[in-house]
Amino acid sequence: MKAYIFPGQGAQFPGMGLDLYEKYPLAQEYFEKANTILGFHITDIMFEGTAEQLKETKVTQPAIFLHSVILAKVLGDSFQPEMVAGHSLGELSALVANGVLSFQDGLKLVSKRALAMQKACEIAPSTMAAIIGLEDAVVEDVCAEIDGIVVAANYNCPGQLVISGEIEAVEKACEILKEKGAKMAVILPVGGAFHSPMMEPAREELAAAIAATEFKAPSCPVYQNVTASAVIDPAEIKKNLMSQLTAPVKWTQSIQQMIADGGTEFIEVGPGKVLRGLMRKIDRGVTASGATV
Repeated sequence: MKAYIFPGQGAQFPGMGLDLYEKYPLAQEYFEKANTILGFHITDIMFEGTAEQLKETKVTQPAIFLHSVILAKVLGDSFQPEMVAGHSLGELSALVANGVLSFQDGLKLVSKRALAMQKACEIAPSTMAAIIGLEDAVVEDVCAEIDGIVVAANYNCPGQLVISGEIEAVEKACEILKEKGAKMAVILPVGGAFHSPMMEPAREELAAAIAATEFKAPSCPVYQNVTASAVIDPAEIKKNLMSQLTAPVKWTQSIQQMIADGGTEFIEVGPGKVLRGLMRKIDRGVTASGATV
């Protein structure tokens, strides 16, 4: 079975999407539509902006979403997913690609998500850290023992887990995890504690927007971050998406379940190669490539 996977924050790069805009009238049409919906020329920043400008939250998330979704649109009839998944932000790209959300509604939710997360980051200082080389259970146990908020946030691949929470709690967890044999325990250059209880204000704001948005039946199952299982019921997809900002991204478990359910060919749709790199660490027995037009 053919699985399409969609990247999340961190996959952006200067000049992203310019080749699509220049070569395909359909891409141009969608990019211009996006400028109108967002109320600013995101294409100027995507095509000509610096890496620093692309890092701005209100730009990063819509930019990655647009690159992924417009690339899927340009693929046309060759884009025939039998299963989809997206890493964090990428889940919204996946939901547009498999027909659950319209392009316009998807982009509006992504923009709302980015701004709500930014606001939540400003309420209380928080951070994330990458932990390399330990079993998930060891990391989970250490987080559970620490005073303050620190939780497992991203299960990226075996031996690579990102933790998230209050700055002091994350720093303390890193110290203990190094003592327990972590090859690396590094604070990440992010704006806040994504996929942790610290995102509750953003979750509430985004949940209201999701509730007011129409979700249609998908063309194929979506493997959602919150459940790591195939979901086809629009009401359930909606509920899981509402929980996503404060729940961990079960990426390893999602990919393993997709493979168990028959996924053999994985195609990354969007900027960068992050997900292909993780695929090789999760299961070398399946093929992983990038979408090309």
